Amino acid sequence: MTTDHILLDHGSGGKISSAMIRDIMLPAFDNPILSMLNDGASLEVGGARLAFSTDTYTVSPLFFPGGSIGDLAINGTVNDVAMCGARPLYLSVGLIIEEGFPIEDLRRILDDMGKAARLADVLIVTGDTKVVPRGAADKIFINTSGIGLIPDGVNVGGERACVGDHIILSGTIADHGMTILTQREGLSFDTEIRSDSAPLNHMVQAILSAGKNVHVLRDPTRGGVGTTLNEIAIQSNLGIRIYEDRIPVKKDVAGICELLGFDPLYVANEGKLLVFVPPSDADAVLAAIQNDPAGKDACVIGMVTETAPKRVIMETRIGGERIVDMQTGEQLPRIC
Repeated sequence: MTTDHILLDHGSGGKISSAMIRDIMLPAFDNPILSMLNDGASLEVGGARLAFSTDTYTVSPLFFPGGSIGDLAINGTVNDVAMCGARPLYLSVGLIIEEGFPIEDLRRILDDMGKAARLADVLIVTGDTKVVPRGAADKIFINTSGIGLIPDGVNVGGERACVGDHIILSGTIADHGMTILTQREGLSFDTEIRSDSAPLNHMVQAILSAGKNVHVLRDPTRGGVGTTLNEIAIQSNLGIRIYEDRIPVKKDVAGICELLGFDPLYVANEGKLLVFVPPSDADAVLAAIQNDPAGKDACVIGMVTETAPKRVIMETRIGGERIVDMQTGEQLPRIC
């Protein structure tokens, strides 16, 4: 790390975040479970395999087309547990509320959380609430932690990617990030774009039923698909090749990204996943994803290679090649 103080970039999920984890957090907490650096921890307790994950949500604005901070907090932690190959079961909820926050907005957020939990078929079983003085926080922050069961025979993680794996993306990218940006800045367009916030645990169960050799599951949230693929390339010490013309982006979202100077590959998603599977399982897994309402635009976007280890290479539409590096800097703070 080259700074003496925390910057917004430290929360980006990109290069400077990785440096903070490597240089400050891992030396303080290092252990074999944490050092895997997956979306959640896989634990063995009393003969059972558990997945455990936690996340904190500070998104602004609190309410946006397609969701709110409430359902986003539930969906995000459900998805992180599911990316361990687990069936999410129980969540905790921690609230930090600024003095003066409207009770009606709190009711609305909690109602959204309850609806999201029921949709994901999980229970909120414990929690905590703190109120801080006016000005000590920005309206409301939410922490959710989740635990789930990993079935026998399921072993997924970024380090398990294999040469030849097909990489499946479950749908269009950049929907969430561009929705938050346009709402925050008061930008209006001819058509309304919406966040893709959604629970993915039911889709994951279908994936694991369709493919018996799923190697990697990951939801590309902060830092987007580009940063997530880099993380997996580094974890596995392998190369990744993707194809620009296969990556699905809604026309309206692509237009806004181009207008505002954003690369969709680095924009956050909250209802999409990446799956790495051997070619023999790819067709069945792809069909299972496409049968889910949230996966109708799923497609194979690339593969794992031996060449260029720890690198992501994109073949462009015109036949050239571009290195897709890990995100540098914070494109949009408080995205989740």
